Amino acid sequence: MTIRVEPDWWKAIFDEVYLLTDARSVCNDAITQREVDLVCELLPVQAEHRILDLCGGHGRHSLELYRRGFKRCTLLDYSERLISYASAQGAETGSGLDMIRADARNAGLASESFDHVLVMGNSLGYIVDADGDRQILTEAHRVLRPRGWVLVDVADGAAVRDAFNPSAWHESGADIVVCRQREMHGDRICAREVVLSKRHGLIRELNYSIRLYEPESLTRLLELAGFEVVQVLRDFSPHFSKGDYGFMNRRMVVLAQKP
Repeated sequence: MTIRVEPDWWKAIFDEVYLLTDARSVCNDAITQREVDLVCELLPVQAEHRILDLCGGHGRHSLELYRRGFKRCTLLDYSERLISYASAQGAETGSGLDMIRADARNAGLASESFDHVLVMGNSLGYIVDADGDRQILTEAHRVLRPRGWVLVDVADGAAVRDAFNPSAWHESGADIVVCRQREMHGDRICAREVVLSKRHGLIRELNYSIRLYEPESLTRLLELAGFEVVQVLRDFSPHFSKGDYGFMNRRMVVLAQKP
């Protein structure tokens, strides 16, 4: 079987259903806290710094940073539904996050206006065009001030290859079952995802793909975007137990600086 993927699949998948299918990773407060612990450990972040959460989804990292006293956070994501969800969460907690819906390749933000840019939660590799990720990182470079920092958190390609599982399924809560069939094609994994409700039947069937990176390829990409790579951390996992978390438990974190 060949899994065919539409080029713009990522424009449709990140919604309320995504928050169910990936709830084990993206709706777990303890995991988000461990990820933000790492951000605060690696970045020289200070309370007055401006932080851009690029491709930040429903704002879990921005909201956690805000809770810790880093009030000058901006969340940017393409998904209108996730931005709306973040806005509702922010209203409940009283946070004053700036929230912007935009394409990360063309954020529309002022140049040299941020001290740090975060690209968290495996948010690279979605765009089928091989140049798409470079465009995202080039935009991150543009909006950073000189000597500003970017932190990129993606699946560790080598670890994913070593533990590749063509079939996986898990339950989310008492009702949702998520089934995934995967194929490896060079540096990309293509997947067919079927989401079922035990009570109501099929919720969604959608194909997607993710480009895998290893230290050399991600370092080269960051350098092409104008960065100097400072540190590569491998084998990071915010999860407390082993399992197939859709590659969210085999992570590589790269820290780079704008000259």
